[in-house]
Amino acid sequence: MPSEAGTPIQLSRPADLVIHASCVVAEGRAVLIKGASGSGKSGLALQLMVLGAGLVADDQTRLWRETAGIWADAPEAIRGKIEAREVGILTSEPRGPALLGLIIDLDIDETERLPPQRSETLLGTDVPLLRKSHLPHFPAAILTYLLGTRDA
Repeated sequence: MPSEAGTPIQLSRPADLVIHASCVVAEGRAVLIKGASGSGKSGLALQLMVLGAGLVADDQTRLWRETAGIWADAPEAIRGKIEAREVGILTSEPRGPALLGLIIDLDIDETERLPPQRSETLLGTDVPLLRKSHLPHFPAAILTYLLGTRDA
C-alpha cells in the first residue's frame, strides 16, 4: 500500500504505519530491509532466512512504537508469504511481531571498509543503520550483528 519506496502510509492508529520494506528476526531482534522496488529486499530476506532468521514480513511491514522500542509485523493479508523472483510466492511460518534492532538501506551502497556507526530515526526512535554491501558475507554479517553487538 505504500505510494513510493519507503514512503510511510498511516494506518488507523496514529502510531501505526506501513512501509515498503521486508523484515526478518533472529533471537528476538528484527532487521528492517528497505529499498526501492527491485533493490533486493526479498532476496536478502531469503538469504537471512536460510541462515536461521525467521520471516516477519515481505514487501510491506507494519511498524508501531511501544515503551520497549519499535515493533514490526506483517499486514494480515501477506502474513507468512514472501516473493522469490522467478520462483513464486513462498510460505514460511510468520515470526512477528518482533522488536526492531537494525535497518538495512538497500538504496545506498556502503563505500567504507569500516563504516561509521549510523542510525535512522523511525517513529521518534534512533535505530542502527547499515547500507547495502555487495560482498558475499553481508547476510552473515547482518545476522551476526543481530545476535551480538558492533564494536567499531
